[in-house]
This record gives sequence, C-alpha cells and structure tokens, in this order.
Amino acid sequence: MESTIAKPLTLNCGLQLKNRLVKAALVECMADESNLPTDLHTNLYRQWAEGGWGMVLTGSVSIDRMYLTDARDNSYYPSNTTAFIARWRALTDACTTSSPGNTTALIMQINHPGRQSPLCAGSRSFTTKNIAPSPVPLNLGSGLVARFASSLAFGTPREMTKTDIEDVIQRHVHAARLAREAGFHGVQLHAAHGYLFTQFLGSGTNRRTADAYGGSVENRARIVVETVRGIRDALGDEFCVGIKLNSVDHQSGEALAECLVQLKMIIAAGVDFVEISGGTYEDPAMMQSASQPPTENSKSARTLAREAFFLEFARAIRHEIPDTPLMVTGGFRSRAGVVAAIAESGCDLVGIGRPSVLRPSLPNDIILNREVGDEQAVFPTKPVEAPWVVRIAQMPAVGSGIESRWYSGQMQQRARRAVDAAA
Repeated sequence: MESTIAKPLTLNCGLQLKNRLVKAALVECMADESNLPTDLHTNLYRQWAEGGWGMVLTGSVSIDRMYLTDARDNSYYPSNTTAFIARWRALTDACTTSSPGNTTALIMQINHPGRQSPLCAGSRSFTTKNIAPSPVPLNLGSGLVARFASSLAFGTPREMTKTDIEDVIQRHVHAARLAREAGFHGVQLHAAHGYLFTQFLGSGTNRRTADAYGGSVENRARIVVETVRGIRDALGDEFCVGIKLNSVDHQSGEALAECLVQLKMIIAAGVDFVEISGGTYEDPAMMQSASQPPTENSKSARTLAREAFFLEFARAIRHEIPDTPLMVTGGFRSRAGVVAAIAESGCDLVGIGRPSVLRPSLPNDIILNREVGDEQAVFPTKPVEAPWVVRIAQMPAVGSGIESRWYSGQMQQRARRAVDAAA
C-alpha cells in the first residue's frame, strides 16, 4: 500500500500530488441564483481538502451561462468575474488554511454541455437552440415518452459557426485564467460524458465537412487542441491542465485507433494528466453506481474487475502514452481494487466519486489507514433505484439522473450541517 497509493506523483507542470487518490468531479447543484458558489461549497470542499486526497476536482463549472446542465450549476459571465474570483478564492483559501501543511491540489473542471443543455437550465430564451458541432439531436431512449422528452427538453441543436467555435475556445481560456486568480492549481477540460468537446471528437455527432473542425480524425480534435494551446499560451507551463475523456466511445479497434490519434494530439498541446471515464446522456454509464461494496467473504476476481469500469481501456492506451499520468474514474469500491489498478500499471491516479460524498475523509479513515485491514477497507455507496414509471418509460438517463441527484442532495446536507455547526 505504501509504495503505490501513498506514493507522491509530480505532473509535467511541476505540481506535486501527495498521493494517488483523487476526489473525482461530482455535480453539486448548490450554486446561488447568480450561478456562483456559496458557503455550502466552501464547507464541503474544506472537508475533502482535510480528508487526505492528493487532488480534489470541482464539479463542472460552465463557461457560458446560457448553456447549463442544471439551473444551479456554477458558471461565469462577463458581469460576474469579480464575484466569481472572490467566491472561489474563499473556497481555495479555506481548503489551504484549514489544516496546517495541507498540500491537496485543487483543480477546477470547466465545461460546455453543447446539445446536452436542457431547456430552462441556462439563461437562453425558449426559442434559442442549443449549439453543437452538427445538428444531431440527443436520443434519450427508444420509447415514445423518451423521444418526446428529448425533443421537448433538448431539441435539435444549431450547428456552430466558426465564430461560435472561437468563442468557446476563448471562454475556456478565460475560465482558466479566472481559476488561477481564484487560487486553483489548474483546470480540467471536460471532454467526456457527451458534452461539447466529446461531440466534436466523435464522428457520430460531428458531421462537419465544410471547415477544419470536422471530417478527419485530426480535425475533429482541433477545437480541444486549440483550447489547450490557448490556455498554455495565456498561463504558461506551470499551470496544470488536465482533460477528461470517454472510454465507452472507443470500444472497437478502429475507434481505439482514432482515439489514440486524438489523444496524442491533445497531449502534445500541453496536457498534464488524462482522466478516463465514460458514459453520455444516451448511454449513461457514468451516472450508474457499481453494486454494493463486497463483504469480506464475497471478495472475488470478478468483484475486483468490476471495481474499475474503464481500467481495461486504460491498459489499452497505457503503452501509447507512457509519459503522461493516467487517471481512471468509475467503480472503485475497495482499497484492494485501487492498489491492483495502480500496481498493474493500468493507471497512475484513481478517481473516486460517490464514496467521497458519504465519507469525505475516505483516504485518511480507510484507504491510507494502516489499522484498517484490506478485508474491511471497502468504500460506502448507496445505489438508488429509479421509480417504476421511469423504467417503463425506457429512459435510462432519467433513472441514472435520479441517482446522481440523490448524491447531490447528500452533498448539500453535509455542507449545511457544516455551516450549522460553525454557526
């Protein structure tokens, strides 16, 4: 355990992580009416910073208030940049000063949802369409109810113009600049879970042929590459830049080959770490919980394999990107699974999401605690079953969203308890 999980890791930008454990990005849904973080965020993230994590990723912060995934998403816009910096600075200050010697790295995840922004979530009007690389509508399911809901909530997106693309790139760069001013060590670009960058990378959602942002494998990655370069040019080599990518999009041999081409381009532009996750609104693996944590007597090879949904994909690309730290998120439910993933060179970092909500001090209490044996070192989870009406409607994204909402509610409750205790 000491030689794997607890071993420090220095990223290419020079940022040193004290261990290999990462609190993965989670949707908080706690922003105020101006889409800014509150004392709830500060109190919640302080708990994670004190919990022993090597790195803590924020929930997604939107780069454009017009397009949100939820009305209570964090976002920035031109008139709130001063307040944005001040609110997030309060959070980073609380995380770095709450515990003497705390060296947890703080990374802000920044994002644009593209076609996955539901009606009324952002500040756009009812008649303003979502934007995407191509006018390909979202498919929430095969049933009549699912098709109607998809059409009503998301509609058919408008194909982005070159001006739109340049605006998205500059918004990401500006968000990164604000994150640094607010005290973050870096940012993570969200190119997974079906959001805008994912839509550009995939041939199914990017059907552009008239410009340099569609068609070939390389062109489909251009917007991401230019965004990474833009951040590097603006903030230099010592600011951390990570990226989150899907694994579920690349299961075939041809798709894997295309992914590797794009991944190498993105890394060459200046990425410090790559996170592998998975799922989209159409195939919501990232919102689904693993089964209950194994008991002492039920531990098996099958259980260990299940603990890292995307580890097989990580192994497939590991030898192609040997010099870039690789992070895998999804399904880790025990110390043994974490140790095995790192020891077998499948990954360098392990992202843990929902168990961190139920136990923010999971690293200190269990994973790095020598007094807790491997048999007892399992992580808390609570799978939440969707109502029968959702299952009948054949809308897996809604069912998975209910589980995600439950965990958001747990974050809010924990944050409020911390606020009340401090009062």
